[in-house]
Amino acid sequence: MTIARTIQETRNTIKEWRRQGYTIGLVPTMGYLHDGHASLMKKAKESCQKVVVSIFVNPMQFGANEDLSTYPRDLEADSRLCESLGVDLIFHPEPEEMYESGFCSFVDMTGLTKELCGKSRPIHFRGVCTVVTKLFNIVTPDKAFFGQKDAQQLAVIKRMTADLNMDIEIVGCPIIREEDGLARSSRNVYLNKEERQAALILSKTIQLGQQMVQQGTRSANQLLTAMKASLESEPLARIDYVEAVSMDTIQPIDTIQGQVLVAMAVFIGKTRLIDNFIVEV
Repeated sequence: MTIARTIQETRNTIKEWRRQGYTIGLVPTMGYLHDGHASLMKKAKESCQKVVVSIFVNPMQFGANEDLSTYPRDLEADSRLCESLGVDLIFHPEPEEMYESGFCSFVDMTGLTKELCGKSRPIHFRGVCTVVTKLFNIVTPDKAFFGQKDAQQLAVIKRMTADLNMDIEIVGCPIIREEDGLARSSRNVYLNKEERQAALILSKTIQLGQQMVQQGTRSANQLLTAMKASLESEPLARIDYVEAVSMDTIQPIDTIQGQVLVAMAVFIGKTRLIDNFIVEV
């Protein structure tokens, strides 16, 4: 396994792989890898002959008061995990490599980015779309793998690749959870013991929402009211949002019908966690 820190080194490797006719899968990450990332790598390894994992904490997608400087990093552990799963190349650039002095070109989107995380993190998806486009241009993968935990991000990237005619298959992979139900996240490391226990209210509330839909609830207002009440029962939880939106448009809906994303962002202490479920009625 190779660790490349420059765009040119990565391109040289990709060019040689292309010459030999290999298919290439890309798993974009910000590092501090966990079982959720591992599931994406395994899926990539199953369907592509060469796998690239990018590890880059992208400053462009962090707001002024967010956790860019404290975001967890451990390249040594990340490298061990990647190597154990058969990853062929880690692309690990510095911010200056990705954004040279005078950088002023961005990839932006309207519509899908206005609700959910886009409402409380207004610059976030411009940063995501820009860096993912750059990664696609550098690695030129046949397939790219993203987790459903970031369901809005997955929808945005699928739409971006379609709108911009990118010849890349976007593969969505299921949420990976801890044994007690908490969705795997690099930010879980921020939680102290009390907060870690309190964070279970997210997955419990997801289960409540799923049960209500399975039992016939079709009113989005009724569903969201019950889910918010569940979250508010935990003293350490502070709701950012709980919404039901169309999976196609990421716009709020009144009735649970068609393909629906029910998503939440909740602060446990100072740590912002997200979770969701998708249902088709």
